[in-house]
Amino acid sequence: MAADPYSILGVARGASGKDIKSAYRKLAKELHPDTNQDNPRAGERFSEVSRAYDLLSDSQKRAQFDRGEIDAEGNPAMAHGFGGGGPGAARGFGGGETIDLGDIFGGMFGGGGFGGAGARGPGRPPPRGANVQYRLNVAFADAATRADQRITLSDGKTIDLKLPAALEDGTQVRLAGKGEPGPGGNGDALVTLHIQPHAFFRRDGDNIRLDLPVSLDEAVGGAKVKVPTVEGAVMLTVAPASSSGKVLRLKEKGFVRKDGSRGDQLVTLEIVLPEGDAELARRLEGWRDERPLRARLGV
Repeated sequence: MAADPYSILGVARGASGKDIKSAYRKLAKELHPDTNQDNPRAGERFSEVSRAYDLLSDSQKRAQFDRGEIDAEGNPAMAHGFGGGGPGAARGFGGGETIDLGDIFGGMFGGGGFGGAGARGPGRPPPRGANVQYRLNVAFADAATRADQRITLSDGKTIDLKLPAALEDGTQVRLAGKGEPGPGGNGDALVTLHIQPHAFFRRDGDNIRLDLPVSLDEAVGGAKVKVPTVEGAVMLTVAPASSSGKVLRLKEKGFVRKDGSRGDQLVTLEIVLPEGDAELARRLEGWRDERPLRARLGV
């Protein structure tokens, strides 16, 4: 018998949906298999936590569990008469409402529970097949631009998965009917997306940050320089007398937001001086910058 889902998530039976979601997010990040490759137990706990959240985040399933109508696996509890669920019933019992791929961590996961049972008489409807968990690594640039991802399902079929807007590391999407078959229909595929780190881009909310090396002559005299973005290189104007640390903005080159708009790319200039350049040293010989550059620091 599966453990109590409230205990698995560490919440009280009267916990709000917000508290349940918060507890799941915390545990999912701690137990994610990608960050616990040397701990097989973490993967088991991750699946256990996901199943518990799948049940408790669905208000109808949660109510049915609290009333003792279904067990912690989502299977119908043993009942008198022609009970449809038994020891072999699959996880994910319920009608299965299709959820938009933009839902982060399956915030509105769930099904229709026992919908349609009245037309079948006193017997319970047959259970759906089990949900199937997938983990998909997504390249940083693909995550920012929402490039379609090709994924091969357990049945060998290949589909193109459209990434949701406002994508974050750990976002989970549901593919309705792509799980295991069952008497009441197929279960769903639950795909957890993991954004891969990039060699030089960094995410800052909806924005992307980049440290851009520039030469001394480019910084002093100004220049047009080529800058990489997640959609390819663009030209950027560096104004004369630009200092290291100056931030330039490339509009709408960041991550796609929930409303379809995009963040920006923030480019921080980093002046790189040549080492051992005798000519540069000769040109600067005798010149001193007399400005009190460190006065604000009290030195």
